[in-house]
Amino acid sequence: MTVRRIVANVATGNIEAAKRFYGDVLGLDVLMDMGWIATYGSDGRMTVQLSFMDEGGSGTPVPDLSIEVDDVDTALKGMKLAGFAIEYGPADEPWGVRRFYVRDPFGKLVNILAHT
Repeated sequence: MTVRRIVANVATGNIEAAKRFYGDVLGLDVLMDMGWIATYGSDGRMTVQLSFMDEGGSGTPVPDLSIEVDDVDTALKGMKLAGFAIEYGPADEPWGVRRFYVRDPFGKLVNILAHT
């Protein structure tokens, strides 16, 4: 048996709110939209990972999601322009990532990062 995909599911009464954060700012494509569910993703190959933490590193809270991007500063600028409040960072962490925390429209704490 091989795990082929892991999908994070976020319960919400406002599925359209995902478009601005995950589609417009982060640039993910709508892979499926059935009205009651909208799935965002990318055709690019992604690695399957699950992390288990008791803190988020550097004394931060554990984020609900971590999203690796190719350019943290561009993502940061897009989040700020879209009006999303930055809750931590940007920070260059001692373990080799540049990152920031932001809340998505559903209140989920999202760690946006790039390896340096």
